[in-house]
Amino acid sequence: MKLSDLFGADTNFDPPAQAVEVSGLAVDSRAVKPGDLFFALAGAKTDGARFIEAAVAAGAIAIAGDRPPIGGCRVPFVTVANPRRALALAAARMFPQQPATIAAVTGTSGKTSVAAFTRQIWQRLGFSAASIGTIGLVSEKRTVYGSLTTPDPIALHREIDEITRDGVTHLAFEASSHGLDQFRLDGVRVNAGAFTNLSRDHMDYHPDIAHYLNAKLRLFCDLVVDGGAAVISADHECSPDVIAAARQRKLVTMTVGHDGDGEGEGIRVAASAIDGFAQRIELEHRGRRCQVRLPLVGEFQIENAVVAAGLAIATGSPPEDVFAALEALEGAKGRLERVGEFNGAPIFVDYAHKPDALTKALQALRPYTQRKLVVVFGAGGDRDTGKRPLMGAIAADNADEVIVTDDNPRSENPAAIRAAILASAPGAREIGDRTEAIRQAIAGLAKGDVLLIAGKGHETGQIIGDRVLPFSDHEAVASALAAESRH
Repeated sequence: MKLSDLFGADTNFDPPAQAVEVSGLAVDSRAVKPGDLFFALAGAKTDGARFIEAAVAAGAIAIAGDRPPIGGCRVPFVTVANPRRALALAAARMFPQQPATIAAVTGTSGKTSVAAFTRQIWQRLGFSAASIGTIGLVSEKRTVYGSLTTPDPIALHREIDEITRDGVTHLAFEASSHGLDQFRLDGVRVNAGAFTNLSRDHMDYHPDIAHYLNAKLRLFCDLVVDGGAAVISADHECSPDVIAAARQRKLVTMTVGHDGDGEGEGIRVAASAIDGFAQRIELEHRGRRCQVRLPLVGEFQIENAVVAAGLAIATGSPPEDVFAALEALEGAKGRLERVGEFNGAPIFVDYAHKPDALTKALQALRPYTQRKLVVVFGAGGDRDTGKRPLMGAIAADNADEVIVTDDNPRSENPAAIRAAILASAPGAREIGDRTEAIRQAIAGLAKGDVLLIAGKGHETGQIIGDRVLPFSDHEAVASALAAESRH
């Protein structure tokens, strides 16, 4: 592809540079291949401009950035005002194939579940559908587990192009605040955007909640196509801000939840009741009511399910078929997932690693607890330190037995992280080794108890220092249960 074809018409090139043939894109000088266009991005820890010479030496045929290097550049240099956005748009041009129907979901909690549920609804209605997010790529032809909620623009657009060539027509993906703020999603033709909720998270990145919310709002202000749809959970304090942003863009706006517009295009949750490890819900849409048995645990899963239903309806699926499909939903991996039982006590694994999510998970399991609600959790290192005492207090307030262990300590001292949690969790036990913490929690279960193992969910590694060691809560539970069965 010609260099000039990767940028907008307002980008200035020296005439000889316009016809330079580019074979790939790169943001890491160590990954540059001959013929690549290298984007010199300024990051939090380093500036990509420092690596221009290394990229050229590796074969970069051109460089893009916000300022040319002092002393000039040995290959064509493209000056762009916003290099991150220019990268995403160039990736969209390099990998142009996209499914006809694309939905994106943002919010603090629920993104993974909503994306997975939307994919499942579409699949049940006969579409070839995929989802991309925290657990990776899931489609009928391939499943590739990943670790980033929103991949970098090159990987994202390449993946979208590949699944479209596979025949995928419907895509649901997660839009993280980092991804939105860093323009990783620009260039994706989003037909419908969804908002779940907003609570404290990523305060190591965002200076305050207002900045965090504004990053989320980019989905509706900038990315959903003109005339597209917005599906917004109406049950939260900041919901009016999101609704206002969507309406200002003149997007077709559907409000869902207990405060949803059941008389119009939205979905209102009129009633709900626990039914074993499922829930019976009454939904109102366009003035009509229907009963649905949702095979999921937790009030928050009702919100996730109706947001997903809203996305399916907003992108053209018949409401009656969508609501029927809710009865066959399967929870996303590591999202309040029932992974075993010991002495008649169910064991759940959940990704809850932030205060609001931990509260919701514990409250969801309280109705199933006749004796003790037990929680095993920790907190990640090199992340928002302020949430640690909050989570300790939440565990102490909502569980009967608390075991504080390690999550992903990264470069921090694990004992210091645990101490910050324990300071606000009186009576909690400290067992640093996560495998041992899970083993002891399971060994102490009796009939009437419920165990929640929170924080890592679907993850298959534990980050200690600069290493990722193999670790899975699922496997730790299986091993503990196998050991108990031999006793």
